[in-house]
Amino acid sequence: MATLSGRTRFRYSLGSFVTGSFGTVPGLVLVKYLTDTMAVPAGWAAAIVFVPKAWDFFFNPVAGRLSDADLLKTGSRRRFLLIGGVGVAILFAAMFAHPGFGSPLPDALYVAVMFAACATAYALFQVPFNALPAELTESATERTKLTSVRIGVLAVTILVCGGGAPAITSGIEGVAGYRIMAVVIGLIVLAATLLVYFGLKDAPVGSLRPNTVSLKELVGTLAGWRPFRWLLGTYFIQALGIGTVLAAIPFFAQRILGDDAYGTILFVIFVGPALVTMPLWPRLGDRVGKLNGFRLATAAFAIGLLGLVFAQEIPLVVSFVFVALCGVGYAGISVFPLAILPDLITAEEERTGETRAGIAAGVWTAGETLGLAFGGGLWAIILAVGGYVSSTDATANQPHSAIVAILVGASIVPGVLIALALPLLRRKVLEPRHEPA
Repeated sequence: MATLSGRTRFRYSLGSFVTGSFGTVPGLVLVKYLTDTMAVPAGWAAAIVFVPKAWDFFFNPVAGRLSDADLLKTGSRRRFLLIGGVGVAILFAAMFAHPGFGSPLPDALYVAVMFAACATAYALFQVPFNALPAELTESATERTKLTSVRIGVLAVTILVCGGGAPAITSGIEGVAGYRIMAVVIGLIVLAATLLVYFGLKDAPVGSLRPNTVSLKELVGTLAGWRPFRWLLGTYFIQALGIGTVLAAIPFFAQRILGDDAYGTILFVIFVGPALVTMPLWPRLGDRVGKLNGFRLATAAFAIGLLGLVFAQEIPLVVSFVFVALCGVGYAGISVFPLAILPDLITAEEERTGETRAGIAAGVWTAGETLGLAFGGGLWAIILAVGGYVSSTDATANQPHSAIVAILVGASIVPGVLIALALPLLRRKVLEPRHEPA
């Protein structure tokens, strides 16, 4: 089995700047961009945020088949990486270009079309990017090393782009801030795409075996694989909570803490502890078990979120402590599902004698995408229910009901969603050895 060079692992992992940017930045800034620069009603914003991501969920299998066909034709998936990545860079910048058609409806439709097109380009990049590790090497050890470097680059991307985007939009007020932010993120995506495309030119390619499956095979597998469905359901609910939190940050900073600039501070305080503690959670899992570690991480995240409901009464530094606790818990709930999943796959493959890794990876990615999309849409619905006043003036006064909605929607709602995982994390379901063969 071939050993991948450190250069190949690093060049592949640069693609995380594409996936991390598109996975994080729209969730942080898009709802606020729609409501506070275009005066798009919050209900419309909910649909704009959700529908393109939901489309991504359904388009992923199509992108997979297109990528597989190109792999068999050319012997590489690099062409789709280039097409998808360049498309994301251009369309992301276009999404925040704000042509100013003169009324909220055409402006909102423009954003919706650009976001859907950007999501389509993202699928063309994401699917071959996720498939590459299995083709770069057949060694499980090498794939683990590749994934470790990729996760490290992804964490840096989330910190840089997730913290930098709100900093630009709060530092440069109005439409200009969003335009500059989108160009900066687009250039980062473009650079990463080109580095991956040219960097993997001479990378090894394993067996050219397509990894997509038919709809019948997919449904049949999931129908008989209860532990996977249980874990995916837990992960989906928590992704919904995380998506809500990301969308809430800029509103919480401005309306609850009193300053847009706190948005970047909150994000850094959230991500910083997550980066520090992410390597520590697996060690704890080795001592107390992965399920118990997952439960502890879930409890930490939920307690941190629920504590923020008191943000208007407690000192600011205490709110920051709760946010840091959320970051610690977030690291754990990011680590443990991905640590449990291979165990379930191995047990199911041994039980059935059939390959399950490709199916599991595809469905898992789709579930995460849909959960994060629902989270952003849920946040916009919370604003609409609270009577949030959309305006081209980001400092416009809001009714008391809107402030309450922001406070509750940023703390109690996601806190409950995260905590719902606790009764779902049942040992008799998630430890497949207890099930009859």
